[in-house]
Order: sequence, then C-alpha cells, then structure tokens
Amino acid sequence: MNSLKIKFLGLCGMILIVAIGLTTWYNLQTQKAMLTKVASEHGRLLVETIRNSIITDMANGKNDRVAHILGKINDEPGINNVRIFDESGRILMAAKSEEIGELVTTSELMAYRTGNFSFTSLQKENNRYNSIVPIYNSPSCHSCHDETIKVLGILNLELSLEELAQMQASGRNATLIASGVMLVILILTITAFLLVYVDSPIRQLVTAMDQVEKGQFDKAQTLITSSDEMTLLASKFNYMVMRLRELLENTVKNERELAVSQEKLAHSEEVHSMNMALEERLKEIEYLNINLEERIEEIEEANYRIADLASELEGKNIGLNQAVERLQALYKMGLAINATMDLTRLLDLLSSKVMETLKSQVAYILMCNEKTGNLIVGGAAGISADFDREIEIPLKPGGVSYWVINHNQPKLVENIDRVREFSKMSRLGFIRESVICAPLTDKDKVIGTITIANPIDGSAYNESDLELLATIAAQASVAIRNARLYEEQEQSYLNTVQALVSAVEASDAYTRGHSERVTRYSVSLARHMAIDAELMKNLEQAAVLHDIGKIGIDVALLHKKEKLTAADIDVLKLHPSIGVRILEPIHFLSTVRQIIEQHHERYDGKGYPRGLTGDEWRIEAKILAVCDTYDAMTSDRPYRKALSHEIAIQEIRDHSGAQFDPEVAAAFIRLCDEGRLPNSPGLQ
Repeated sequence: MNSLKIKFLGLCGMILIVAIGLTTWYNLQTQKAMLTKVASEHGRLLVETIRNSIITDMANGKNDRVAHILGKINDEPGINNVRIFDESGRILMAAKSEEIGELVTTSELMAYRTGNFSFTSLQKENNRYNSIVPIYNSPSCHSCHDETIKVLGILNLELSLEELAQMQASGRNATLIASGVMLVILILTITAFLLVYVDSPIRQLVTAMDQVEKGQFDKAQTLITSSDEMTLLASKFNYMVMRLRELLENTVKNERELAVSQEKLAHSEEVHSMNMALEERLKEIEYLNINLEERIEEIEEANYRIADLASELEGKNIGLNQAVERLQALYKMGLAINATMDLTRLLDLLSSKVMETLKSQVAYILMCNEKTGNLIVGGAAGISADFDREIEIPLKPGGVSYWVINHNQPKLVENIDRVREFSKMSRLGFIRESVICAPLTDKDKVIGTITIANPIDGSAYNESDLELLATIAAQASVAIRNARLYEEQEQSYLNTVQALVSAVEASDAYTRGHSERVTRYSVSLARHMAIDAELMKNLEQAAVLHDIGKIGIDVALLHKKEKLTAADIDVLKLHPSIGVRILEPIHFLSTVRQIIEQHHERYDGKGYPRGLTGDEWRIEAKILAVCDTYDAMTSDRPYRKALSHEIAIQEIRDHSGAQFDPEVAAAFIRLCDEGRLPNSPGLQ
C-alpha cells in the first residue's frame, strides 16, 4: 500500500467525493427548505384571507355565503379540504357537506388546543399541510352570537403536499445522478492517465533493468512511445545499455590478451623481452583506463540527461496541477451559478465563466424554442455588441449546434478549415477557427447548447477541453432546470395572489377588471418610455397587485354610494399599507411592495401614505399612479358614472406637476394621442 499512484488516486478521490458531496448536500437542503417555506407561507396566506372573507360576510349578515366561499375555495387545485369546527371538534361547516356534524381528527383538535396552527399530517394517501386559525367573536357579531363566547369557530385548511414532494424528489434525483456521474468520470480519467502515461513506462524500464542485472543485454532493450519524454528516456537507457555491453566485452578481451602475454612471459628465456612485453601491456592497460574514463564520462553525461528527463517529468506534474486547478475553477463556477435563480442572469453568467475558465475568445448559449423549432441566444460573451440577441437562429445543417442537438453529444472541431461539414462563419457574426459545443439537457431531452470558440492563445482545442466543457454543460443543465423551477414557483405565487385580487374585484361590478386594465396601460406606457426590462417586470407585477390591500377594507365602505366622510377616506387610504403587509412574507416581491405602497403618492408631496415628493418615489409608482387614475376616471363608480376619455386626459394634463410627474403625464398623453392605449373604456 506504499504505491505512489494509489496514494495519489486516493487523495484525488477523497477531495472529489468531499467537494461533490458537500455541493450535493447543500443543494438538497436548500430545495427542501425552500419547498417547506412555500407550503407554510402559501397555507398561512390562504387561511388568513379566507377567514377575513368569512368575517366580512358574517358582519354584513351574509351567513349563507360562508358555505359558498368554502365550496369555491375547495375547488382550487392543491386544496384538499376546508371546514369550520367548534372547540369540541365538531364540524359546523365544510366544503364537503357530508362532513357537517362529524368530528375532526384528534391531531387537528390537539393542534388547536396546543396553539400549533400550522403543521404537516401524514395520511395513507398523501401528505397534507394543515393551517388552523380561530374565528373570534367580535363586537359586530354580538347581535347574532352570545358575547360570552370567545371563539365562534376554528377554520381548518388542508393543502396537499404531493406536488411539492414530487418536485423535491425530482430535484434530488437529478442532483444525485449528476454528482455521481461527474465523480465517476473524474476518477476514471485520472486513473487512466496515471496507468497509461506514468505507471506503464516505469514498469517497462524496471523490467529492462532486471535484465541488465542478469547480464541479458539483448533482452534489456525497451520501446516506450506513450509520450515524448518517456520515449527520450527509453532511448537514452537503450544507448547506455549498449555502451555498457561494449565496455564489458572490451575489458574481458583485454584481460584475456593480458593473460596470454603473461603466459608467454613465463616461458620466455630472455628477461629483457619479458619486461618489454610487460611494459607494452602496461601501456595497453593505461590506454584501456583512458577509454574507461571516457566511457565513465559518457555515463555521467547520460546521468545528466536522466536528470533533465526527471525535470521534464516534474513539468508534467505541474501540468497535472493545472488540471487540478481547472477542477477547482469548475467547482467555484458551480457555486457561482447555483447562487442565482434568475434564468437570464444565469445564462449570461455561465457564458462569461466558461469563456474565462477555458480561455476562449467567444462563449455563448443557444436555447431551443419549442414553438418555432429555432434557436434563441440565451447568454453570450465575446460577441459583437451590434448583434441583435432577440432574433431567432434557424436550426439547419452547417451549424455545430445543429449536429450536437441531433446527436445529443458534445462535438470537438480542432480546425474548422479541415471539416467541410460546418461553415466557418458563425450566424452570431464572427469567424470560427477551433470550436467545442456540448448539449444542455433536461431529463434526456436537449434544451440547448453551450459553445466556446477560438482559444485566446491561438492554439486548437483538445480532448481535455472537450471533457471539461461536457462536465460544465452537465452542471449548467442542472442549474438551468433549477432556475426554471424557481421561476415556475414565482409564477405560482403570483397566480395565487392574482386570483385573490380577481376574487375581490369579482364581488364588485364597478371594479371588475380594474387591475387587468391598469396592468395593460402601465406596460404600454413603460414600453413607450423605454424603461429597463427589470423595472418593467416589477411594474407589471405591482399593477396586478396594487389594490390587494382592499381585501382588508370593509366591503360596505368599498360599495358605499353616499358621499364619503373624512373618516371613510382615512380608512381607504390604508389600503396601500395593508397591501404591503399582505405581500411582506413573499420575499422576492420586495421591490413590488415599494411600488404598491407609493402608487398614491403625489408629485407635490400631498399624497399618501408617506407624502413623498419629486424624485423621492419610484418611476414605476409614478407610471402606475397615472394609469390607475385614468382607469378610475373612465370607469363607473358607485357614486358616479364614468367620465369620457377627453375629460380624463384633460384632468391629467391639468394636474401635471402637482398630482402627477410631468414627464410621465406627458408621455401618457402622447401615447393616447398616437392611439396606442390598449382597450380603454373611455375610447370605446
């Protein structure tokens, strides 16, 4: 177990297992925590909203609408059951009429009595998330209920966790599979490199040395071609063996000749001739010693060459360290891309990181458009700023991405001049020299490609670069899939809250469709003013939700036909602040909450709730204020009929610089004059 390669493989394996294991564990824990938070916040928001609706209807004497509300809520997807029971556990009202009069389960009754109003219950069929909230006996209810009763009932909402559990299992399986595959590939690659380029040549040299020790010089010759360095080392070793054999043969020959001379000298009658012969032999021995010294110098020179080869081998070890540095860069890139859930930012970040890691001049990501069958630029780095990223690229022969998508495997083109299959000019507006392209997949389905082109140093890409990009593509596919899931969850939140807004508007014929119209007006005005795409996204969400705070306002006040008193107006002014509190648990709507809070501010500082002036409030809120006011004037209200489009525009013009931002008001008037205001009731 003292083998160098086993120690090296063991160390690399431990590092890879720990690094990939920690990354996988962190991803799984993050997914689990996020899904649990989703269920908790979703359940709390729904049950609070339902309770407020029930209290409002009961306060207005519409007790018969409570059962209707329960039934309507129970029809929503993801809601398993909703009911009201008393403190003894008997069901008073329920969406399922057959449950009325029955007793709730012991777990639900004990949860209420112990104050645990949110908990998860494990059923035989599925997992459910329960939310419990008491309905207290308020003064407005004393006319119908005994005022000594503290709690009129307990509202119980059951949410199904099956969809969330499936999403968590899917994400976990994908993460584990990707991590395992990446670990196996890295370990096999390092093992193969050591066996082929280090271990095998050394074993051949050791075997040849064993033959030299046995004196079998013919069998000591070795041929190594795994690398230039090992080939040179084997060549020098073979030359050293050959020279050593020649020296030994000459020495044996000289010793035999010396023995023959000595034998002749013993039988010589003349001492002088014997001495002369001896001197000659001595001279020959001296000559041999000189030759031997020369051979020793040659051996020393060979040793120097061996030292040089050892230095070159050390250089190879440096190259191996560079490979480890690439792995570290890959790990850091994985941390960076997993830190963002915005798909657009993720694709741009991936492009720049891949270009930096592989030292290329261009890197870009193309995503498949399932509707048109074409490709769209998802992210890019190094391409011309004049290139229009909004255009779609046809998927047809000649492109490297076309080949990769059809074959679902990465492609290396070392020199594109030698491959007639691919065009040298890219459809992104640059000339390709050396290219690598790898597929991005989602559950074995190709959803796009990631491509790098033209190394910075002018060289060509190799198989090592191809393997690295393929690994990055696998990691990027997981990150893209997670980002898409996150966007779907965001949209699910917004759809739920928007459904609540629609439910509030549906109860009032005068405000029905108000939020939808204000959203259309706001988006059109924002495009006309050419504001940033991120700001437009926040504005669109705020326009949909800007009146959600009216859920907390008495319905009788919202429908009041008489002139509003000062106290009534003060209550109505609370709806922006109420809306902010309702949306406060949804963290990704922090900017949207600011816009909702400010949409009744005025340019002159006389608005509410904070009295902001000039540039103190957001541009999105200024746009929303104009569009909200226009729709309010051109729509019927309980206390008046709708105003005409011309009157509404004149009001906006008259109050520009006082109530409205002058720049926004002028842009809105231009939009109307050009006939680009969509579906306005005042223009019909």
